[in-house]
Amino acid sequence: MPLPEDVERIDVVIGWTESEFEVDASALLLGENRKVHSDNDFVFYNQPESADGSVRFLGAGATEEGAQTRISIDLTALPEEVHAVALAGSIGAGSFGRLGKIALHVVDGAGKTLAEYVTADATTESAFLFGEVYRRAGVWKVRAVGQGWDSGLAGLATDFGVHIDDEAEEATDGSEPIAAPEPVASGEAEPTTPVADPAAAQRDTAKPRTARSRGVRTSRTVAKRAKPLEFTLAENDTWQPARLFSVIGVGAGEEQERRATSALIATMQAVRPFARALCARIGAPAGTFEGFVEVPYERGEAKVIPDAVLRVSRGSRLWTGLLEVKTGNGKLKREQLENYLDVARKKKYDVVVSLSNDIPAGPGELPVEVDRRKLAKVALRHLSWAEVTHEARMLLSHGGIEDDLQAWMLSEFLRYLLHPRSGATDFVDMGRHWVAVRDAVIAGTARAGDQKSQQVADTWVSLSRHLALRLTADLGVAVKHVLPRRYRTDPVARNAAVAERLAAEGCLEAVLRIPDTAGDLFVVAELRSNRIRCRTTLDAPNEGTAGRRLTWLLKQLQDAPGDVQVEAVFSDPGNEACEHLATVRDNPKSLTEGRSGDIVSFTLEQTFPMGNRRAGTAASFISSVTAATDAFYGSVVQPLRGWVPAAPKQPDPAPGDPTDTPPL
Repeated sequence: MPLPEDVERIDVVIGWTESEFEVDASALLLGENRKVHSDNDFVFYNQPESADGSVRFLGAGATEEGAQTRISIDLTALPEEVHAVALAGSIGAGSFGRLGKIALHVVDGAGKTLAEYVTADATTESAFLFGEVYRRAGVWKVRAVGQGWDSGLAGLATDFGVHIDDEAEEATDGSEPIAAPEPVASGEAEPTTPVADPAAAQRDTAKPRTARSRGVRTSRTVAKRAKPLEFTLAENDTWQPARLFSVIGVGAGEEQERRATSALIATMQAVRPFARALCARIGAPAGTFEGFVEVPYERGEAKVIPDAVLRVSRGSRLWTGLLEVKTGNGKLKREQLENYLDVARKKKYDVVVSLSNDIPAGPGELPVEVDRRKLAKVALRHLSWAEVTHEARMLLSHGGIEDDLQAWMLSEFLRYLLHPRSGATDFVDMGRHWVAVRDAVIAGTARAGDQKSQQVADTWVSLSRHLALRLTADLGVAVKHVLPRRYRTDPVARNAAVAERLAAEGCLEAVLRIPDTAGDLFVVAELRSNRIRCRTTLDAPNEGTAGRRLTWLLKQLQDAPGDVQVEAVFSDPGNEACEHLATVRDNPKSLTEGRSGDIVSFTLEQTFPMGNRRAGTAASFISSVTAATDAFYGSVVQPLRGWVPAAPKQPDPAPGDPTDTPPL
């Protein structure tokens, strides 16, 4: 299909639901002969930008649907000799057959999907050519391909003319990669069936290159973890070290925004992995980052002054973004953002970035709607201070920074962000309609169609996403806020469904999917009972008596609070039993006595008090939801492991059996 004529920049997004697997996007800039002109035309994690800067690897990240990885393409900057950009993905360990459905999306600067291709046909492939963006008669088009390689990223790249020099890839399994598809002439059918290439097998068995400078390495480097500096010479704990970013004397409004902006830019310049993580979120390439605060620009007869200008250089490519920052309760303004979009278009900049305490309810959603015509040549991206905080916590807790001094600087910046005076608050406010809607729900007068209920519903989904982001940073794995598929791309329908349940049942519910846990974590706020209920459900062992299955569960809950409710569901329909964990510990038969059938599943639930204040820290609704989620995960969900049956045993041979032979 042709891409819209007014679209000059696109992002290619490969998404999958199983976030515990790591998939990487890559792109190859192909000439008329369907080969790269040089190794520099291969864009992937170890070579994140083409020589001319037209194609960039933006990295991977968690989403509401699971995980995704991105490639950015500037169609206007692609050289004339580039006839197509092949869009591929690879998996480091295992095969694509374990991932289920994999989706490729082509999106514009505002995140609007222009094309989508979903495949579930993968089996043993470890690299996939999902599609291509190609030029035909001066018009850019996109087509789906869906072609796989068993020989991984190295095998795919080799077939397109890339020279691979990678010791980690030399010991391949000898599988024969599939040939690169032939170019399609105008009027011909698109390729559907891969054709075997005998020459590819010969290339796989050829001697490895000895001139390392002539090849591309596809093996990943292992990230090291640094420790922040420790101060040990103080006489006692009352001696406080000097802080890199002090909150002393911080006022409100403009002063707060200026200091937070300056601290952010300075930290990004000093801690390159942190700059890279944030730049990847806003579509910037991997390169040298510099930031400049309060740069004035002419707009007609007036001047506009963004809070910062972000610049990233890589080779001959210079990427530029204008940053608008809000702290505290400051709200982004449509007119201001549109002024910056006009300046960016005139200066041929790449993006306008908004940064505030607003957490959009869904990925890619913007807290402020702007005239979409202004997004034809300039992208608009949004970052929340919560996302900035989570990126810093992830790097400090789970690796990615090798320099001790950089680790200390980032920890100082994180300390600054977490201070209430910084203005870069966590998610702490349910909005101005919270109290009115809460009281209406309790009184039974709330209605789903009321605009106030819709806004509270939207804020709750934002809070749910915030819970997933917090756990992601804490645990180092991609935690997913699970939404029904029909609501993922339809915010209006999603908010209507949440508001409907709120009015009818007085409940708000979030579902969090955490990799390697036995079951999803449900968080339910019951406004009418003023309680928060957290629960998880896991399958019981499929063998043994009911007592043995219960013992298996109790061993995993040795440190769990006694007020956790344990519900056992039996195989006979309508047969369930529920007791507090303390009771079951004292008398396990209280849950099984008089019950028929086998236990098929357990549901564990704990109740917490709910704060009812709109904002704040101690008694607020948000603080109570966050605290309940953390407590239930740590004491109940984290120690649980799903049942793994024992390996089948060989039968003992009977006396006289031919297999019953004495050992030599």
